[in-house]
Amino acid sequence: MLEKYGHGGDLTTAEELYGRPTQKWLDFSANMNPLGPPESVQSVLERFGEHIGRYPDPRVRGLRQKIAEKYRIPVESIWVGNGAAECIDGIVKYLRPASAAVTSPAFTEYEDALHKVDAKVTHIPLRAEQDYRLIAEDLPPAGNMDLYMIGHPNNPTGRTVEARLIKNLLEQGETVVLDEAFIDFQPEEEELTFIRIAAQHPRCFVIRSMTKFYTIPGIRLGFAVSHPDHIAALMKQQIPWSVNGLAQMIGEEVLGDDGYAERTLLWLAEEREWFRRQLQETGLICYPSETNFLLLELPARSGWTAPLAQRWLARRGILIRDASLFYGLHERCLRTAIRLREENAVLVSALRDMLASEPEGGGEE
Repeated sequence: MLEKYGHGGDLTTAEELYGRPTQKWLDFSANMNPLGPPESVQSVLERFGEHIGRYPDPRVRGLRQKIAEKYRIPVESIWVGNGAAECIDGIVKYLRPASAAVTSPAFTEYEDALHKVDAKVTHIPLRAEQDYRLIAEDLPPAGNMDLYMIGHPNNPTGRTVEARLIKNLLEQGETVVLDEAFIDFQPEEEELTFIRIAAQHPRCFVIRSMTKFYTIPGIRLGFAVSHPDHIAALMKQQIPWSVNGLAQMIGEEVLGDDGYAERTLLWLAEEREWFRRQLQETGLICYPSETNFLLLELPARSGWTAPLAQRWLARRGILIRDASLFYGLHERCLRTAIRLREENAVLVSALRDMLASEPEGGGEE
């Protein structure tokens, strides 16, 4: 199984399973911006040699100031972490809820973090017939949960949450953690984000990732926004120097690259619709998405399952996410990143060939 450690993009495991070197894969299993890092990242790498002998700023002051300026929020409302994963884990550890609600499907690290504090997890169903949108009627009764963890947009479905639904939860006295790791890919980010609400709200937390949009997953970088009292407590419990100096420098540099952001949004608006049409023409069900990945469903009549399809593609040098591993999805669900046109065309062609053939049996690789 390619997701033996719970994530896509694990090229080392792929090499171990199939013998293909890590640099020889076409990877649709990790949702990175295919434009690659901004050009400014290279200049940071060249300059960092002068700084490698120094400790990083333990308060991450330069990057926090840049974030504050970009989103027009107080510096005191920002906590920077070693990737969004540290922010998820740190907030759950800080709040220590006895009960929590997560959507199903959802990013698996929500539930992993909740289990570490022995929280009782309730799953809020997202349904295919509703295109996997979160519906207010499916939420638990008010007052029954200590915490809601919600993807906005959700992973692996790619759908944002209606603002009124989130505001209603907050007005009812609920504590809400919104994971906005992929909201940068939305042209309407300014209107959709809850960052400015979270910056002063005592029961709202927003988590952001910088690794997906700026294609810097090797440099772990994310941040959280909430009321300054919460942020002070989160920074106090954080491991010293969690965010290394190179990550801080890169974060400061890329946040101001408006040209890169504009190019990304123009590329995605065109490519997502083209890719979705092409995938549907192969016979796959392709659900609507508001970000840089798509949730797919193999046709039942084909006999193909997600694990079989993943292995068939992997033998041909293509990685795709087995979405049946997400709680709430079934064995015919796949998730694919949206990459550049030439690469997307390779996946479409491979899936067309696969669906025209008989399913290949066999157990785990």
